[in-house]
Amino acid sequence: MRAAVLFGISLLVASTTFAQTVKVDGGRLEGTVEEGLRVYRGIPFAAPPVGDLRWRPPQPAAKWEGVRKAGDFGRACLQINQAIANLPAPSEDCLYLNVWTPARQGERLPVMVWIHGGGFTAGTPPERLYHGEAIAKKGVVFVSVAYRLGVFGFFAHPELSAESPRHASGNYGLLDMIAGLQWVKKNVAAFGGDPSNVTIFGESAGGIAVSMLCASPLAKGLFHAAISQSGGSFGPVRAGGGPGENVQPLGAAEKAGAAWAATAGTARLADLRRVPGEKLLESSRGQRGLAWPIMDGWVIPDDQYKLYAAGRYNDVPVLAGYNSDEGASFGNLTSRDAYLTSVRDRYGRFAERLLSVYPWGEGAARKTARDLSRDTTFGWHTWTWARLQTKTGKSQAYLYYFDQHPIHAADSPQAGFGSPHAAEMPYVFSHFVFRNSPPPTADDLALSDAMISYWTNFAKRHDPNGPGLPAWPVYDDRGPRMMYLATSPKAVPLVSEDGLKALDEYFAWRRATADLPAATH
Repeated sequence: MRAAVLFGISLLVASTTFAQTVKVDGGRLEGTVEEGLRVYRGIPFAAPPVGDLRWRPPQPAAKWEGVRKAGDFGRACLQINQAIANLPAPSEDCLYLNVWTPARQGERLPVMVWIHGGGFTAGTPPERLYHGEAIAKKGVVFVSVAYRLGVFGFFAHPELSAESPRHASGNYGLLDMIAGLQWVKKNVAAFGGDPSNVTIFGESAGGIAVSMLCASPLAKGLFHAAISQSGGSFGPVRAGGGPGENVQPLGAAEKAGAAWAATAGTARLADLRRVPGEKLLESSRGQRGLAWPIMDGWVIPDDQYKLYAAGRYNDVPVLAGYNSDEGASFGNLTSRDAYLTSVRDRYGRFAERLLSVYPWGEGAARKTARDLSRDTTFGWHTWTWARLQTKTGKSQAYLYYFDQHPIHAADSPQAGFGSPHAAEMPYVFSHFVFRNSPPPTADDLALSDAMISYWTNFAKRHDPNGPGLPAWPVYDDRGPRMMYLATSPKAVPLVSEDGLKALDEYFAWRRATADLPAATH
């Protein structure tokens, strides 16, 4: 009897081992079992973009013989943040994705595809903050996708556009994301995922990319819902714009790229493709216009606001929001005079109107001034996305405002500060790993569980609501409300509505006066 039991156990172990092996387009993969999940790391979804493939759309990954071990992450993409803690040195050979799945045999679970942030110049899926076990345990297949960064992902040049059948260049990082989504559509069923129910989500640059994918015809049909954390890209397209207006027309980006190439040791494209990546990275530091998506007429066909206003976008349900003190992470408001000068320089004829709704204050009251930066960069885009989606589309939108943070004493230098940029990230992933952060409290852990439930409910049913959660209203422009995410989540009226309306007038003026060329080639 004992021998029979041991034999049965050995069969179970063997079957568990075999269950970790899956067949995808490239060949067979063997992952690991961790915390009741099957995990597959470092899966190539495109060929290494090196040599002659540098600054080209992603190409199919090579197939492999036998079983490929999928226990280790791929390399991070070459980037300004070269010393990533506990990870190998970044490389141009970096187009890999990772999968966490709780699916049992025969299941078809919703899929969530994560796009990391980092200003399109930094970040990588292997970072501990982005590991997907807490999300997958809620009953979804979690996928994280890498993409080329900085000058490797967003370099435009006249020669690059000339060699392209689409006469476009500069959006290689976005094309990587699209290639990752195409891989998911073809292969995620092997991991128990449902390719007909895919939600893309991201934060900061990742959230901006999510909105761009929602507007890109190349991504049509590759996803079915979208979550954007501190993202959106609805500002006017123009050369030289500030935060919230970062997208340039192709001609301006080509000009900036050609000027940089002339200083990089060679202006010829063939020679640039032979320059070591580390040298290109160093020479591109601080060069504006080399590391942001571009209105190229192909991947991004036009000003995204105009695309949405005309109903020319991928109409999917949207959940989007931002943090209460995003402005604390951008800019240094040293004095009232410096603030007034910067606002008047940036906003022109709308400066006084904006100063009336975002006035300077002393001490804790200074947050109001920081809120102008928050809303210019994130708040107005999120609100505009929801308005346009509900006006011109059929799918619903849900907005949130994240405001979980310590309460500082009145005499503290941190008095009046809210939740800065990326503060929601530990809650979304249940990884409280930010440097110098205090351990999570019981309230933090409860909010994290609620937020993961909201996010995964949205992925499952395109509605964040569920049992035991405070009700989250659908966005309605006739009485706009958003979910206030803090210790006690609740629905509240739209935050800073007067300021958002003033910014709406500013952006409309900028769009009307922008010197836009024809929508590229």
